[in-house]
Amino acid sequence: MSPAPCPRVVALDGDDTLWENETNFVTSYARFRELLLRHVDMPPAEVDRLLLATEKRNLKAYGYGVKGFVLSMLETAIDVTDARIPASDLKEILGLGRWMLEHPLTPIDGAAEVVTALRDAGHEVWLITKGDLFDQESKVARSGLAELFHRVEIVSEKDPATYRRLLERHGVEPADFAMAGNAMRSDVLPVLAIGARAFFIPHPLTWAHEVVQPHPGAAFVELKSLRDLPAALRAMAA
Repeated sequence: MSPAPCPRVVALDGDDTLWENETNFVTSYARFRELLLRHVDMPPAEVDRLLLATEKRNLKAYGYGVKGFVLSMLETAIDVTDARIPASDLKEILGLGRWMLEHPLTPIDGAAEVVTALRDAGHEVWLITKGDLFDQESKVARSGLAELFHRVEIVSEKDPATYRRLLERHGVEPADFAMAGNAMRSDVLPVLAIGARAFFIPHPLTWAHEVVQPHPGAAFVELKSLRDLPAALRAMAA
């Protein structure tokens, strides 16, 4: 079944689509790098590479989110320093995690207006965000946007099976569904794989794990900003 001209259900990603998220991780990466370079002599980029590799390896065990990130920082710090890193530095790493969890949320420009515009245009609007349940619930609540959505879904992974399961649960055909987000790996490619529409809204600080090259001919729409989404949907309908 080919997608309908204008999807009935439009879903938006949370992190770095509706609110800033990766900026806190970038800050923590920089502080972590400084801590480790007190104890080892290696290029700063190598510290980043080792931490990212640990994060990716631990995704199956810890999932996405700040808590898994902190555990990966601790593991990397112990491994890279041959367990020589002092407890005071490990405590500082734990403090980075608490800082990230408690840091004020910064909405992306136009977030509330865009969700309202989509509702006013007759779309059923969902929020689909992935990560640690407690952390994501807190972000949704602090965003001030929760009441604007018809449905909020927090998932542990965004892959074709997850999207199919969500649509089947709520009686939505892929042809009637569109997803908008900043992550090619999570918000675009798996949505296209089930025959739905996808809007790619790049963010300059998207996590490296989420940056993948789309296959040639991938039929997504790239937008300059979140504010362009309602107009893009109107153009699709026309």
